[in-house]
Amino acid sequence: MSRIYVWDLPLRIFHWALVGCVVAAIISANIGGNGFVWHFRFGYAVIVLLVFRLIWGFAGSRYARFSSFPPSPGRALAYLKDPARVPATHGHNPLGAFSVYAMLLLLCIQVGTGLFANDDVMWEGPLRQYVSDSTSALLTTVHKINRIALISLIGLHLAAIIFYTRIKKEKLVKAMISGYKDVS
Repeated sequence: MSRIYVWDLPLRIFHWALVGCVVAAIISANIGGNGFVWHFRFGYAVIVLLVFRLIWGFAGSRYARFSSFPPSPGRALAYLKDPARVPATHGHNPLGAFSVYAMLLLLCIQVGTGLFANDDVMWEGPLRQYVSDSTSALLTTVHKINRIALISLIGLHLAAIIFYTRIKKEKLVKAMISGYKDVS
């Protein structure tokens, strides 16, 4: 086994800041009332983080670039059938690549719809005034449904981390903290 530097510091800071902001946004939305002030703040922070990640996906270090883990349905299916037959990567495996892209997409949908959403009582997204009532209602519905999809994907992400840690003996959390991954 040897150790290679896979996850650079900006990517690790992004990852853990995103974890904190998403968890805090979910909690503050569930608190309701004045907790929604914080829900908005964490939503804005997620927007900033997503913009950074999109830029870093093109300008970052080798394994942070989207070009290092292009999504491929064929490779993902082959990886599901027989992971040993798919060439090993130091960054994301084919399923991990899809997970990253899906997470970024769902987060963009979530913050995008949140900007126009409203609760019909006291809170409105900052751009709500620029769309019709029916459009805001539609985007609010998408925001609520996407929340379920996002939480489900987060659960799947956590289950995959547990699987890779316990079954495959890969220290993914340690790598996302230190930046170094053990490879054979």
